[in-house]
Amino acid sequence: MKSRLKGTRNGLVAALDIGTSKIACFIARIETGGTIRVIGIGHHASDGVRSGMITDVEAAENAVLATVHAAEQMAGETINEVVVNLSGGAPCSDVLHYDVSIAGHEVGDGDVRKVLAQGHAACASSDRELIHCVPVGYSIDGAKGIRDPRGMYGDRLGVNMHMVTATTGAVRTLVTCLARCRLEVADIVIAPYAAGLATLVEDEINLGATVMDMGAGTTSVAVFYDGHLIHADCVPIGGAHVTADIARGLSTPLAHAERMKTLYGNAMGSGNDDRDMIDVPLMGEEDRHHANHVPRSMLVGIIRPRLEETFELIRGRLEISGYDKIAGRRMVVTGGASQLQSVAELAADVLDKQVRRGRPLKIAGLADSTHGPAFAACAGLLVYAERRPDEAPAAALAARGRAMTQEPSGLMGRFGLWLRENL
Repeated sequence: MKSRLKGTRNGLVAALDIGTSKIACFIARIETGGTIRVIGIGHHASDGVRSGMITDVEAAENAVLATVHAAEQMAGETINEVVVNLSGGAPCSDVLHYDVSIAGHEVGDGDVRKVLAQGHAACASSDRELIHCVPVGYSIDGAKGIRDPRGMYGDRLGVNMHMVTATTGAVRTLVTCLARCRLEVADIVIAPYAAGLATLVEDEINLGATVMDMGAGTTSVAVFYDGHLIHADCVPIGGAHVTADIARGLSTPLAHAERMKTLYGNAMGSGNDDRDMIDVPLMGEEDRHHANHVPRSMLVGIIRPRLEETFELIRGRLEISGYDKIAGRRMVVTGGASQLQSVAELAADVLDKQVRRGRPLKIAGLADSTHGPAFAACAGLLVYAERRPDEAPAAALAARGRAMTQEPSGLMGRFGLWLRENL
């Protein structure tokens, strides 16, 4: 379903973030030294997307075309392939162990290739599509904690593979929609993984941290430790559910509910909330003189329970997974819904973690309006495209990892590979 980037034309990479409320496209140039500089930006209200999944291909196609065209106009370039995120699709995360016999000889590229191929083949499924397959640690004869086994000796080589899968239907619909836009999918990345690559510093990735990406339709988490993504999960609740609660609770149109949430919303109350009055246009009333007047505390009383429910669901999922303690107490919240006032403070109370709001840290050329948490996932897709973090066991081995996974061309090349791996 996915095809690795064969290289970038003029150092260009393009990222496409398809979300429930907005679609964003960044076109960037990889400069000398690995600096990622954005040269084209496009964003548009999303259409045909619900809970992170495309539900109307034609509507989503039109929104994607408008977004990509705006980015191309700004960059003065035309793109034909993108790295795209996946926000829905019921992602499932598992760490599995595989091993192969190496008969006491020195571990080489072929042995690593063989054990990785075994891991890839074992996760094949008709109803699940492999999104990420990350080697998170090797072992030789049961000795664990090995980052790069090449050059070592033993009888059995093992690898722990973190596999993230999603429903095949969601992935195929996404690829089909982009194909109708004349765009090739270079890679698919789950949204919290991309957000983490953009917002975490290296120490957080190595020592352990949890990223919570709060979108409009979904809230997803990614756990990082020892330089790798080790767990991912998602709940189908987001900022749009808070807006819907406000609209129902105050009997106001969705557009006004979103406006009130943005201007006056707060995840935690204050002493003045009972005295601060808010004008609430009533649903079906065109005359603003008939607006209802409610204290701000009523708005907070609608927002907070929904956010607490979301954070409690996330806390329960992390506890069940067993990765809650491994990640430590560091958490970064990002995504458009995280911009609501006091979200980080409420998350810290419910999840018992040290929480900060995350913004893109490693991207140059972003305007102030696109440098916030709402665009972290899109920025992270560019980081992923430049680093290819899941193609090698460590950053220092990225070049060898890419060479290792390339299929030899021609009959003699494949026969030579078989001889090296089996004799």
